[in-house]
Amino acid sequence: MVGAIVHQLTKGASIEEIEKAGLGAYYTDHGLDVYPSSAAGVPFTASYIACKGDPIANLQEDLAAEQKARATYEKLINLCRDNPDVLDPLRYLRQREVVHFQRFGEALRGVQDKLAEKKFYMNDMNDCNCK
Repeated sequence: MVGAIVHQLTKGASIEEIEKAGLGAYYTDHGLDVYPSSAAGVPFTASYIACKGDPIANLQEDLAAEQKARATYEKLINLCRDNPDVLDPLRYLRQREVVHFQRFGEALRGVQDKLAEKKFYMNDMNDCNCK
């Protein structure tokens, strides 16, 4: 969504306006198309997605990712100051991260409660002689 907002804001911009905004290098590589990258220009890769095969570790990663996204939206909101067409979607996205954080927290508590039960069984089909 942030990429779409940037695309809308740059639609119809002249080359001079793009260069003045500091987007000359981005324009050279991507035109006005949406290309997911960090503010420093580092492209998104799947390596940002951390999974460990452990539900508690994975949920902790999810919680951290939601907080990082929330913090990024807050910084973008601070940069946009007084443009409601940009601020409103950013505020929505920030609130969505807060809700996601709460739901992942609930899921983590559920997993921890389940693992703390005395009668907890986990089947590992790799250890089974089922041939």
